Amino acid sequence: QVQLVESGGGWGQPGGSLRLSCAVSENIFQTNTVGWYRQVPGKARELVARITTVSLTWYINSVKGRFTISRDAAKSSVYLQMNGLKTEVTGTYYCNTVPWVIINARPWWGQGTQVTVST
Repeated sequence: QVQLVESGGGWGQPGGSLRLSCAVSENIFQTNTVGWYRQVPGKARELVARITTVSLTWYINSVKGRFTISRDAAKSSVYLQMNGLKTEVTGTYYCNTVPWVIINARPWWGQGTQVTVST
């Protein structure tokens, strides 16, 4: 069973904060690195942050020091705390394994959650 359901997006002001949540099916949560990807129209989807099963983290340079990825085993969930928002972080955010889930030889993606940062 594949479940990675994003929530928590919305609108934020520059300098503000948003928190994204991802509910992950337990079988995936326990055995996979999970990451947050961002897609902006006209650009390739990019990995923004990831967290391993032992909570080792990695961030793209542009968000280091402002974003924090975390995981909660009790809730089988992964979070992305986004502080110090900048307009350039606007995009659709997807939660997925790293590398992403493949089903029937095709990449699988959930619906994502929209993040918009503007004044």
